[in-house]
Amino acid sequence: MSKLDLLLVAVLLASALALVRTSYEARRLFAELDRVRAEQRRLDGEYKRLDAERQAQATHLRVERMARDKLAMRAATPGITTFVDEGAGKGATP
Repeated sequence: MSKLDLLLVAVLLASALALVRTSYEARRLFAELDRVRAEQRRLDGEYKRLDAERQAQATHLRVERMARDKLAMRAATPGITTFVDEGAGKGATP
């Protein structure tokens, strides 16, 4: 074999190894992409669930019930309302 033939065989082997490595890397990256897309779908589903849960927690009826039950608040009625007259405080002496 001549030197040119040996050089061409070496280039051919290097090219074949580069092709195998590139194919392996492409398969690895595709598998990683598939895994990341599955994670994205899972996180999207969790986000939708949490958003629906947040909307359910923020209803007016729930807030009113929590204020009444946990904070012992009650609705303002005329019987428990105290009105302050602004004019009485200006000229009055203590």
